[in-house]
Amino acid sequence: MDLENAKAQMRKGVLEMCILAIAAEEEVYPSDIITKLKQNDLIVVEGTLYPLLTRLKNDGLLDYSWRESSSGPPRKYFKTTEDGIGTLDTLNDSWQKLVQSVAQTLKKQQ
Repeated sequence: MDLENAKAQMRKGVLEMCILAIAAEEEVYPSDIITKLKQNDLIVVEGTLYPLLTRLKNDGLLDYSWRESSSGPPRKYFKTTEDGIGTLDTLNDSWQKLVQSVAQTLKKQQ
């Protein structure tokens, strides 16, 4: 088994939920999302993030606004929509149940 690949796949599975959670706190610029994910050991690169942002936007879970930048062109800032908050709540509930089920399964193996 390729352990690094298995760990990467687990992280990938929760990235959308984490992005929704970060953008629910405040409007965020993509590099801010990457920084927050890296701080929590959920390393992601721009090439991974932008397709996720686009998919979440197209699904109506994220919205964006343009802001002027003092150091270049306007920047796109993302915020979780009301539908996104509902989805985040549902995903969080499912995540908590999954974590509990996995923990119980692991205990049985010890």
